[in-house]
Amino acid sequence: MIGRLNHVAIAVRDIAAASALYRDTLGAEVSAAVPQVEHGVTTVFVTLPNTKIEFLEPLGADSPIAKFLERNPDGGIHHLCYEVDDIIVARDQLKASGARVLGSGEPKIGAHGKPVLFLHPKDFNGTLVELEQA
Repeated sequence: MIGRLNHVAIAVRDIAAASALYRDTLGAEVSAAVPQVEHGVTTVFVTLPNTKIEFLEPLGADSPIAKFLERNPDGGIHHLCYEVDDIIVARDQLKASGARVLGSGEPKIGAHGKPVLFLHPKDFNGTLVELEQA
């Protein structure tokens, strides 16, 4: 069902500092910061030869990333994102096998302009999983 690893998301308190670290210290290609109002975050993508790193900074006090950073003050890996060919088929197969889809269960448009869903971390070895339509 799952395709390639699309990105690894890291929650950060200071997206500009995280971007500078990867750009200036590691020599990575780093995108501009983009507010994702519907998701309550600002995102930056670091492009690697085989995948991407996504930095997530809270966009407001109600951001799920703000809550994550309360529990993890230094930041850290927030989720893994895998590509799927058909997000609705994947969702239905996962739900039929007992996996929990977070939120309403309906895909939202993610940072890449494609439909995404999140799967409960307790169903995936303690890891929040994002599915993105390829």
